[in-house]
Amino acid sequence: MPDANPPAAPALSKGQTFVRRLASTVVLWAIVLTAIFASNPAIGNNVFLLLMILLTGLGLWEFYGLIEKRGLTCFKWWGLTAGIALIVSTHYYVTHANELQMRPSKPNDFETGVLVLFVLGLCLRQLFDRNNPQGFTGIATTLMGLMYVPWLLNFVQKINYLTGIEGRYYVLYLLIVTKFSDIGAYCVGSLIGRHKMIPRISPGKTWEGFAGAVIVSTGASVALAALAGERLKELTVGHAIVLGIILSLGAVVGDLIESAFKREAGVKDSGRFFPGIGGILDLIDSPLFNAPLLYLYLRHVLTH
Repeated sequence: MPDANPPAAPALSKGQTFVRRLASTVVLWAIVLTAIFASNPAIGNNVFLLLMILLTGLGLWEFYGLIEKRGLTCFKWWGLTAGIALIVSTHYYVTHANELQMRPSKPNDFETGVLVLFVLGLCLRQLFDRNNPQGFTGIATTLMGLMYVPWLLNFVQKINYLTGIEGRYYVLYLLIVTKFSDIGAYCVGSLIGRHKMIPRISPGKTWEGFAGAVIVSTGASVALAALAGERLKELTVGHAIVLGIILSLGAVVGDLIESAFKREAGVKDSGRFFPGIGGILDLIDSPLFNAPLLYLYLRHVLTH
């Protein structure tokens, strides 16, 4: 007869946790990069779109799950539908810009249309729904999910298809610098972290780890600028230093914001998809904030 109360599995050491997190991240982002760098552009574009839809759908599902754990109302299927529509419409826009006689660097009309229809639809739904006293709270939480996951994630697409640069290499740059920021924060914080940043939100985050994130991500940014040659030709050493600092800040802020959401919901991880990482949101929390930062820098500084 099996033991009704089997002993709990031993806790992983910091080294084991780090290896699991790194292995899961490498495998997952390798799949993303395979789509970006596929030899057949049509196949690559379609696989890239499917990955964006998958990340959006699972990320939103986890976010709305956190909302429900908090005891709040959200309109999950409305948000999922609108989020996927946002991703698909932008993808169609940027990959058919010439046919549509539109600039692929400005896919804002489709985004605006999706958001307007989404908000109007939710408001109309609430006007005729007398059985949901938290209806307007549901509108706010659902809209927050839409802005947090697909709207921010959509900037990865915009970088990938941005005209005038090798966009796919800047997506690779984004992922590498962001990951090195996470690695720097984790390693330095684990080794010498003493001074807590915001313990009520994330007890494990330290100012020493933050300094490690800035230094390591900036070093990675400069190294990539030096090694990439023509593929990142716009990225001078000066720009690489500035972007390394900016993206390290964005990565830390993205991590802290997701930590705040999880703490509010009373959970440690957003999900259990990946060993050592947690859920989809635990994987993409930093890139979510860094993608728009890099896109805006590329648009208004490097390619203006």
